[in-house]
Amino acid sequence: MPTPYRYVTPVPREAATGRVAEVYDQIARDFGMARMPLFMTLSPAPDVLAPTWAVLRESLLAGQAPRAAKEVVAAGISLANKCPFCVDAHAMLLHATGEHRLAENVARGETPSDPEHARLFAWATGTATAGQAPPCPPDQAAEYVGTALAFHFINRMVSSLLTADLLPAGLQRSRLVRNLGGRALSRTVRRRLPQGEALPLLRGLPSGRVPAWGVGTPAGTAFAALHATAGEGAALLGGTAGRVVVEVVASWDGAHPVLSGGALSGGALSGGPSGPLAEVAPAERPAARLALLAALAPYRVTDADVAAWREAGGGRSDADLVRLLALGAIIAVWRIEAALAVATP
Repeated sequence: MPTPYRYVTPVPREAATGRVAEVYDQIARDFGMARMPLFMTLSPAPDVLAPTWAVLRESLLAGQAPRAAKEVVAAGISLANKCPFCVDAHAMLLHATGEHRLAENVARGETPSDPEHARLFAWATGTATAGQAPPCPPDQAAEYVGTALAFHFINRMVSSLLTADLLPAGLQRSRLVRNLGGRALSRTVRRRLPQGEALPLLRGLPSGRVPAWGVGTPAGTAFAALHATAGEGAALLGGTAGRVVVEVVASWDGAHPVLSGGALSGGALSGGPSGPLAEVAPAERPAARLALLAALAPYRVTDADVAAWREAGGGRSDADLVRLLALGAIIAVWRIEAALAVATP
């Protein structure tokens, strides 16, 4: 039977131990799903899995802001990032909140009819290109900013590592299936979860500075851990490659790269005379290319890209692949966050 997993073999729930088992258990309890493909595909790297889940839980699932409003943000980010897997998932979760019309509007990429939802949707879809504070009460800003940044990261990991189908044969594209799936999750989704319960899963992991938007909040603490752990993927790049990746992403305007002639064209990333990777050693280019793709256009990661990286490294592990893609994703999130943080009250 086909699976959504592209390049890694996830840790099965029945075989999970340690931190992976703890994360799986909390996901099953708090999200209501025993097997979530996103988190299973991150499971070879528990140091990436735990903070990714913690950021999602403490921003999207817990807190005071309405769950449906935060789902609008998650769906808007996913639409802007061209991540159909996540758009379908959050349309289903909007059905679970009881917002059936809103769910289908968002699934079609339409602006919600409710003015508050419309403002949040417009903010979410523009976060990569126009940094500004979320249109919400100041005491809820951390939840909305955390949700937005969580999904800029998550979309990149999903697009890199999973197929576009949430369900077999693309059944999630059916309005009926989305509605029924949402109803099955409604009891769990409508619960108000206490904040902070994902933070113990981060024990022993690196932790960076809590961002200004998240000071004093579990979402901010979780995001600091994701910053630090994903950033450690830099060890998988050479010094020159890492610098070039950061410089290319720093100059990114937030728009989707053109198919040819730009930073992600085949010639440029193969180290052509005018490409950004020209100064990177040939053996390091496959890793740099994957990191850049994860940052700027994760939906363009191909079998050939992953195979070239594995061959250049003499055989790389699934955990290394997750960590390398997480590095590219978090570098893009740093660039987006910098703009949002300046404007966040």
